[in-house]
Amino acid sequence: MALLSILAALILEQLQPLPLSKLVRSPVAQLARYLEQHLNDGVRLHGTIAWVLGAALPAFALFIAFLFFKNTQPLLALLLSIGVLYLTMGFRQFSHFFTDIHLALRDGDIDQARHILAEWRGQSSDRLSSSEVARLAIERALPLANTHVFAPLLWFIILGPAGALLYRLAQLYDEYWRGDASAVNPVPSPHPLSAADESTALHAFGWFAHQAFSAMNWLPVRVTAALFAIVGNFEDAVNCWRTQASDWPDKNNGILLSSGAGAIGVQLGLPVHDLPPELEPDNERPGLGMGEEADADFMQSTVGLVWRSLVLSLLVLALVQISAWVGG
Repeated sequence: MALLSILAALILEQLQPLPLSKLVRSPVAQLARYLEQHLNDGVRLHGTIAWVLGAALPAFALFIAFLFFKNTQPLLALLLSIGVLYLTMGFRQFSHFFTDIHLALRDGDIDQARHILAEWRGQSSDRLSSSEVARLAIERALPLANTHVFAPLLWFIILGPAGALLYRLAQLYDEYWRGDASAVNPVPSPHPLSAADESTALHAFGWFAHQAFSAMNWLPVRVTAALFAIVGNFEDAVNCWRTQASDWPDKNNGILLSSGAGAIGVQLGLPVHDLPPELEPDNERPGLGMGEEADADFMQSTVGLVWRSLVLSLLVLALVQISAWVGG
């Protein structure tokens, strides 16, 4: 059932891309705002309670419902699995930016590529060269491939639909409660705080959400990086992972980027020209990977790397299920 659910969800997502903001991000953001407004007193315990109510409780309810349908109505269990995967996993949730940048660079339209990248990153890209645009697009795509494809897929295999839902909710709450109250709380608080006090309160409130997502992301990051290595240049990927990942500010992203860069033979990291030097004095990004500078061809190689990794994971899952059927 797991393999069939995954294949059906992937096909459905390719045929009818998910309106992510409307069906997923907006409802979760509203719930995150509600929980924050009613529970945030600036202590970690209240953030923990909010996370349990907003993430763990819905996932547990789904787990019970899935077990019930699996034992009584297998078809409903299958449809439930497909629906949850459709909402929590998919390439189209991030790939349109990457594809549009790739097409613009391939056509030599650097201004359009810069504009799309700026929209994707939420940061000016007017001073970037074509190589820097390609490099930053790859650096953004590889972690998102883990977040939107491989991680929910892995947790679905481990815990069923509840696992995929719990991972996606954990990722969104970590994003919403990370420290920028304006992201989910545009309504003025009835007890206004100074900017510093509000940031401190939200940081404490979101502490557990960050720890929970980090814990849930630990295994998928390493499985995804291993897949990149297996389907790419294994020796270079493992060597880059071993020697370069810890240099990146975000360790998980460092693992994914170093392994992916080594697997396709491209240089990632390195300084970029986002802002004038006087406004960005600490633009120090350690080098990742080895080989040539990034360009449109390496963006295509990145797409191939992700798809090969997905195919390999599905083949492994199919072999495991066939072995279970034969053994049973």
